[in-house]
Amino acid sequence: MTGLLDRLVDDAGLFPPTALAPADAVRRHRADLAAGHPLHSHRLLVPAGRLDEIRDHLDAQDRFALGLIADGGPTDDPGARLARAVATIAADPRLTLALVEAPVTVFGADPADAVPAVLDALRDNCVPDVSVFLEPAKPAGVDALLAALPRPPARTAGVKLRCGGVRADLFPSTADVARFLVACADARVPFKATAGLHRAVRHHDPATGFTHHGYLNLLLATATARTTGDAAAVRADLEITDPDRLAAAVRELEDVTGVRELFVSYGSCSTATPVTEATALLDPAVPDPARKDPTR
Repeated sequence: MTGLLDRLVDDAGLFPPTALAPADAVRRHRADLAAGHPLHSHRLLVPAGRLDEIRDHLDAQDRFALGLIADGGPTDDPGARLARAVATIAADPRLTLALVEAPVTVFGADPADAVPAVLDALRDNCVPDVSVFLEPAKPAGVDALLAALPRPPARTAGVKLRCGGVRADLFPSTADVARFLVACADARVPFKATAGLHRAVRHHDPATGFTHHGYLNLLLATATARTTGDAAAVRADLEITDPDRLAAAVRELEDVTGVRELFVSYGSCSTATPVTEATALLDPAVPDPARKDPTR
């Protein structure tokens, strides 16, 4: 299972519900880098507007790879804000730009206008091999977004799937997620995921009342989208709630490389829970190195 899970989890500790303070986010990420668990991508996700908050807590010897997330300020042009953040990273020897994520709504309502705006902001400030992942306003908007991506792109251009959040309306249905995955598979466009995915298996959280997608469900569904293109079969994978059944199906996946070329990674506010759950479900003989730290 190593290849399937390698570098799957991006560190989204700055984001809700964990929402670590910058000093705590840096401290946890530094510890995760030292531990070097293969499930972690060792990328820290940082909004462009909060980049300086992270830099303030770095030591001279730190070397962080960042996933930079475009955001908007009250008076800022989002393209200029993103370009400045990219330039700041390039000038700081402690930082490397690993990828860029951008909600298209920050740049405009129409993906046909927003996508070029994002790429223009990166063109003069970003090395060509840095990937950019664009997030539609809703998963159902993926078709218009895919149509707006350049062919062939000047850099790796993918899309982003939001799987949850702090409100019920931010959790897409399994039907919407299935359509998103099939669209990406058909177009052969990679995607990242975010929010609500720190647990491995689809489950209901009684504390919030939300039903969360599971990251193992998403991996299995991605494989089905690639091999069959059948949205109903993909949806069935997303709706599995039996951990043993899901783990058995994941263990049988064959084209691991193809699955991960399509499903690049996902952001999790917890970096410990994904490791704990993968260990328990897929390889219980492997000790879990995660520390007992409530911030993780």
